[in-house]
Amino acid sequence: MAVLKIKKLSDRAIIPTRGTKGSAGLDLFALLDSPLTINPGELVRVNTGIAIELPSEGYVAYVYARSGLGVKHGICLSNGVGVIDSDYRGEICVGLCNVSDKPYTIEPFERIAQLVVAPVCQLEPVEVQELSETERGQGGFGSTGKM
Repeated sequence: MAVLKIKKLSDRAIIPTRGTKGSAGLDLFALLDSPLTINPGELVRVNTGIAIELPSEGYVAYVYARSGLGVKHGICLSNGVGVIDSDYRGEICVGLCNVSDKPYTIEPFERIAQLVVAPVCQLEPVEVQELSETERGQGGFGSTGKM
């Protein structure tokens, strides 16, 4: 069984945990000395105090928003989804933004994001002159209809 190695970069850091047995993501915790208020439209970077080692180049870790923070408070990731490559060994930091019209305060050790590890397929890019035809073709951006 492959494992996710996690190194604490601070004694105060919290090792990520799953909220439930069936949770795909591991909760990431804010490593803050004091509460941090994110004003509407503001971007912040929050440290977690941890670094990870993925089992091999066949894996990637994604940082996703927590649905409760996004839906209830408008707190989402500033980069949409964070991508942690298999060879990265630095601290995992979470970029957050407030898209609501109210300030939101992140408390020290609050769960701020989730980390999902997934297999990655590293295909070799090859330039070609033509692509195979499909029924859909180049249709996109709503080409299949609303309903």
